[in-house]
Amino acid sequence: MQKKIAAFKELLEIMDELREKCPWDKEQTLESLRKLTIEETYELADAILQNDLEMVKKELGDLMLHIVFYSKIGSEKGAFDMGDVLEGINKKLIYRHPHVFGDIDVDGSARKVEENWEALKLKEKGGNKRVLEGVPAAMPALVKANRIQEKASGVGFDWEYKEQVWDKVKEEINELAHEINQVEKDKIKAEFGDLFFAMVNAARLYGVDPEAALERTNLKFIKRFNYLESQTLTKGKSLHDMSLAEMDVYWEEAKKLES
Repeated sequence: MQKKIAAFKELLEIMDELREKCPWDKEQTLESLRKLTIEETYELADAILQNDLEMVKKELGDLMLHIVFYSKIGSEKGAFDMGDVLEGINKKLIYRHPHVFGDIDVDGSARKVEENWEALKLKEKGGNKRVLEGVPAAMPALVKANRIQEKASGVGFDWEYKEQVWDKVKEEINELAHEINQVEKDKIKAEFGDLFFAMVNAARLYGVDPEAALERTNLKFIKRFNYLESQTLTKGKSLHDMSLAEMDVYWEEAKKLES
């Protein structure tokens, strides 16, 4: 514990020095750091998907730096400091975990914990907070859909049995097919959105993170396509000059190499 406290204290002291003496650090604001924080968050997400624990450690350090940086700027404005940030999250965690720090019994159910968490969040502002508040408007649509569904589920708005979601998926596929036949672009877009939302719901119900699942497929496609392209170039050919059947040969080779 002492090592952790000492390392954190050193980081705070380093930030004080940087803010006073480094021309770049002195110029930074909450707004200028925002886009960099988003970038660092995505880099951490990449490291997690790659299961690169050394990189996860590095990216966590970068994010920690940003948290300390924001807190330093907050203290300069007289709004809050690092101590306030930590005290705030400590109080929140204790309040939202009455099954750990209080006398609430959840019978070892993670689902019950989630329901209690959402119920307590609604009470934090005198019961006036709406269920879907707190979902950032700028959050990527796929992640946002999953978070919206989790919050709605937390107050009981969900399928009784997870298998029921497939009827909804089939319904949305049929509605999409109908609008495609009608060739109405706006309605086709709307039905694609409904189908994506239903599939995100299905993933959630089966314990799959839809963002991670899609990114896994993205990476798989990139790897296979890069193999296809490299093999083509090795033989002095261009993808533009190849037929789909010719490209498919290399695509299948890539799939076999994976296994």
